[in-house]
Order: sequence, then structure tokens, then C-alpha cells
Amino acid sequence: MIELTRLNQRRILVNCDLIKFAEAAPDTTLALVTGEKLIVSESCDQVVERILAYRAMILSTAWPEALTALNAKSAHTAIQVALSEAGEDA
Repeated sequence: MIELTRLNQRRILVNCDLIKFAEAAPDTTLALVTGEKLIVSESCDQVVERILAYRAMILSTAWPEALTALNAKSAHTAIQVALSEAGEDA
């Protein structure tokens, strides 16, 4: 779950797997697959960043060996890191 802020400044935890789409009009509105809509003060970009961080945390917890790939800035960087850890030159 990700923590977001309602317009009245109350914090809310949202199951990000239930988010169908987000739109900024001008406030960020999240439409959930349940049909419910939430208006939050975070921007769409901030919501995406929190979702990505949450999913990276879940994946790194379930699969610790993936931490290197999750921290890599690109697929190329991940390959270079893996090769250097294996002691091979690219």
C-alpha cells in the first residue's frame, strides 16, 4: 500500500493494485477498479513514484537477488553490474 494525502490533509493508505487510472484535473483523481474515486494532493508523477518504490520494495523483499537490477538506472547498467560481480569484462 502507498500513503497519500486527501485534500483535507488526512493521510490515506491506498492499495495501488486497485488503481485503474490517475488523472490531473487539476487535482489528482484516482479511479479504482471498484468504481470509487479518490482525490489526493500528490501529483500523478508522485503517485507513480510511490507505486514504483512500493513495488520495488516488495520485489526486493521477495527476491533479494533482484536488488541490483532494481537499483540499476537501465538494463545496460544492470548487465554491466552483473558482469562485474561475476568478474567478467564487458
